[in-house]
Amino acid sequence: MCMINQFVIVSGLSGSGKSTALNALEDLGFYAIDNLPIQLLEKLTQLFLAGPSDIQKIAIVMDLRDSAFVKHYPDAFRQVLRDFPKAEILYIEASDDALTRRFSETRRKHPLSTQSVAEGIVRERRLLRDLKDLVTTIIDSSDMTVHDLKQRINDQFSGTSPAGMQIQITSFGFKYGIPPNCDLLFDVRFLHNPHFVSELRDLTGLDKPIQNYILSDSRTAAFVDKTTEYLRFLIPEYANEGKSYLSIGIGCTGGKHRSVFLTEALAERLQDQPHRVTAHHQHLRFYSAKG
Repeated sequence: MCMINQFVIVSGLSGSGKSTALNALEDLGFYAIDNLPIQLLEKLTQLFLAGPSDIQKIAIVMDLRDSAFVKHYPDAFRQVLRDFPKAEILYIEASDDALTRRFSETRRKHPLSTQSVAEGIVRERRLLRDLKDLVTTIIDSSDMTVHDLKQRINDQFSGTSPAGMQIQITSFGFKYGIPPNCDLLFDVRFLHNPHFVSELRDLTGLDKPIQNYILSDSRTAAFVDKTTEYLRFLIPEYANEGKSYLSIGIGCTGGKHRSVFLTEALAERLQDQPHRVTAHHQHLRFYSAKG
């Protein structure tokens, strides 16, 4: 009888953080394998299906370093999802700018480039375009540090959530762009903006004076109440569907005041859910204010 209870295949773009993700999974007790040839995946899974094993959690990185990957991954990955109902296929990506910067910092050559990193990125995106149709989770690491990515992996795969679904509420600024892969998105720019109050401008949504100012807008309480009610309806439905990760974006103009406060408020309200709820502030680091 197969004893594997967590099976994670990690794939995605070169430079996106696959090695970091694999290291984080190994720290969580996964048996970690990097760059497994796609044609060996079937033999490996057959070994696990054949009988008992000391290995209960396995994580494998598979990508275009294997020349046969593109040809064989559709059938191979579908078979894994059939054989292991709780298997996860994790795809990690990042923006062109982030990938270019990382290759420049490490001075490494893109594995698919013949002339430039940009050329390799374009080619890799094209070759992996259809892979997203098979994945169970997508992580965009563009704005993540190594520590952020490790925490994101830990949040999703540590198994600490009672019901197995991780809920992340993320504040952001529309001026910097919407976080990728949000399942739900809320725009709170209709609320009064503390930016136009000179003594509040340099503070953030984590500071009490900002919170008091935002709460002085009578629409704030109504927004929090109605959004909480809406999410309390949706969350169990997503969980029943088998969704393992729910990403909620809360956006204001700069991602500094309103969205930060409301992300914290909603995360606190939803702590009564049987799922792990975390708050993340995508663009707050752009500001030097306290908090």
